[in-house]
Amino acid sequence: MGCGGGVCRRGVPVNQPRTPIIVVLGSINMDLIGAAPRLPSPGETVLGGDFYTAPGGKGANQAVAAALQGASVSMIGRVGSDAFGPQLLDNLRACGVDVSGVMQDADAPSGVAMILLDESRQNRILVASGANMRCDDAQVDAAASALHEADALMLQCEIPAAVSLSAARIARERGVRVVWDPAPADAFPPEAYALVDVLTPNQAEAAALTGIDVTDAASAEAAARALLDRGVRAAVVKMGEAGAFYLSDEGSGYVPPFEVQAVDTVAAGDAFGAAMTYALAEGRPLSEAVRHGAAAGALAVTRPGAQDAMPTRTEVETLLA
Repeated sequence: MGCGGGVCRRGVPVNQPRTPIIVVLGSINMDLIGAAPRLPSPGETVLGGDFYTAPGGKGANQAVAAALQGASVSMIGRVGSDAFGPQLLDNLRACGVDVSGVMQDADAPSGVAMILLDESRQNRILVASGANMRCDDAQVDAAASALHEADALMLQCEIPAAVSLSAARIARERGVRVVWDPAPADAFPPEAYALVDVLTPNQAEAAALTGIDVTDAASAEAAARALLDRGVRAAVVKMGEAGAFYLSDEGSGYVPPFEVQAVDTVAAGDAFGAAMTYALAEGRPLSEAVRHGAAAGALAVTRPGAQDAMPTRTEVETLLA
């Protein structure tokens, strides 16, 4: 499971001039993943194929992905005191993530994500949040402590919005870059737009937030512009096999997709966001950072699972080369 055995199986890059420091506040889940030729209609039973469990949660996925890029990562969140909780924490530690800011909740189970994959390896996900939705001021305080000297704060929408907003305000006050993945989009708080340095919706999330159907680079640009009009400083619209589009006051651009053989698309967006954030924390321009993120996302779809699928910095740079 995961990185396993106390040593991350793919290692963490070293010998960097300065190690970027990234704080991730978000969800930690155990993923229950099942594959089938097609997804069932309401009331229908479909005989499936493979089933496996893997550590997940958008927050934890991003933490592992950032650590594998070479960042110093602190994870902030909650797990349950059930059987999954210790497994999830052990895996994060094995991947080089600091989990001192993760609380074990005695009154709630760990979060679980039930993921269905169809024949084309597209996913449908149902999340039972468990301890994730019990994050509170204790996690805000842990994030505040971890944000000292941090380069970036990564957020998603799988914990209470008030907790993420409080952490984002602290980051803003301290000049720490805020990267927010608005997934699920219906949980993204409108007050957050003004606090976000980089918003990273996928096509469906961009459409849900803006009302603009994103089908190509032109519609992605329109959606990104609408997001900037609401106060975000940069928007990166992830379009999967159609590439990615980015827009900020400093410019815009389209990054075409990398040609890879997809195994499943679970957590590809998390790989993208974490690798992009890492590159930004290194001081690279948004155009380079988005391309770095797109390469990481492409590599992630070539492997099954979530955290197991995250590529190293060396693998990303090899693909880019």
